[in-house]
Amino acid sequence: MTPRGKSGTQPPQFEIRCGGLHLTVQRVPGWLVALVTTAGGAAGTWWAQR
Repeated sequence: MTPRGKSGTQPPQFEIRCGGLHLTVQRVPGWLVALVTTAGGAAGTWWAQR
């Protein structure tokens, strides 16, 4: 279980800070995970059959 702050909010799942760039992802959507795994499987299959 992740620790919560005083206000009861969860910390971000993913955070990048690089100079002036600050990217924060609070929640990863399920459709994005499905898209990435499907694309990875298709690319792996294509590469293995070459």
